[in-house]
Amino acid sequence: MNAVTLTAAAQGYTISTTVPLDHGDAVAAVRTALADQGLGVLTEIDLAATMQAKLGKEIPRQVILGACRPSLAYEALQADPSVAAMLPCNVVVRELDDGASIVEAFDPEAMLSFSRSPAIAGVAADAKQRLLAVVEALRTTQGATPPNRDQES
Repeated sequence: MNAVTLTAAAQGYTISTTVPLDHGDAVAAVRTALADQGLGVLTEIDLAATMQAKLGKEIPRQVILGACRPSLAYEALQADPSVAAMLPCNVVVRELDDGASIVEAFDPEAMLSFSRSPAIAGVAADAKQRLLAVVEALRTTQGATPPNRDQES
């Protein structure tokens, strides 16, 4: 538990950490860390409630927070309007069995496999640095371990 993992090399699309917080406290901590990096939450989807309501199925509590920094989104849209299909940047907070929670964010550098625009590379790098700072803030305030830099893409 309590490990921060960059899964970009292994899976190609997420940055994650496990925090020793229950789901509600983890969501609050993530919202604070996102705000501290200038990222607002545009959307919140309660996956567990949706699966229960639509399918009658139970899954662990988890939400998708649609995080966005408008200036970065605007810059990306100017470079490649089709990048809108990948916005906002999704951050998932999922409850684990042991009272901890996993926080996973879409790695913005994954956008580079979909867009050839050089401007997208700069936006993706900025967004990734902000998400890594979110993970670092969770580490320092919530007790997760530092990211494994060997797995960064």
